[in-house]
Amino acid sequence: MLVLLPPSEGKAPSGRGAPLKPESLSLPALADARQAVLDELVDLCVADEEKARDVLGLSEGLRGEIAKNTELRTAGARPAGEIYTGVLYDALDLASLDAAAKRRAARSLLVFSGLWGAVGVTDRIPSYRCSMGVKLPGLGALGAYWRTPMTSAMPEAAGDDLVLDLRSSAYTAAWKPKGEVADRTATVRVLHAQMVDGVEKRSVVSHFNKATKGRIVRSLLETGAQPKGPAELVEVLRDLGHVVEAQAPAKAGKAWALDVVVREIH
Repeated sequence: MLVLLPPSEGKAPSGRGAPLKPESLSLPALADARQAVLDELVDLCVADEEKARDVLGLSEGLRGEIAKNTELRTAGARPAGEIYTGVLYDALDLASLDAAAKRRAARSLLVFSGLWGAVGVTDRIPSYRCSMGVKLPGLGALGAYWRTPMTSAMPEAAGDDLVLDLRSSAYTAAWKPKGEVADRTATVRVLHAQMVDGVEKRSVVSHFNKATKGRIVRSLLETGAQPKGPAELVEVLRDLGHVVEAQAPAKAGKAWALDVVVREIH
């Protein structure tokens, strides 16, 4: 199983160890594209702080993120699973998994990124600021930029496995499964259900959406479940106690859509 995750806007500080080694990152087919984004991002942040702040969409209070980007080549690196923070990653809590579950995470989790394209959770990277929604002056909108290199890299990464796509919409722009890969892809939406005047109303609650996705991934890693396709994934999630409503695609080459329905927000 290959699990696709969004990154977090907020990130832990860079480590104190060795700096980034681009050749060590997962998906080596993305190496040239990564280098191009890295070079332009660093050059932009070094040359013009105000322009960089505008391009990156940063408030005055986040001006320090620009200085962070100027040091990407020399800053210490940490595993991506430690760099990314926030609600989803708090719920996933990779550090507390047992050894077997950590090995499964290293094999199966990919985090999408405006800067790196996608990285594994054990790939060592520095802390950075560059969302997929950024439009760099030279390379253009990163969501569109990554589509070409991802076209070959992602099907190879997926192999013959189920793809569980938990990315937010900004990151799905970089790669959308097609053909037979899409046939074994499942996207997940988390809906909060509550009774209003005797009628059940459903809505997407951002915080709980992220937390539930983190818990789903954690439970799959802990149990070692290896569903072969979307239909089997539905049964696994139901066995784990989730309320899942599944919509199979109307035609081949489209992903399954799964709604996980929750009634308590925590």
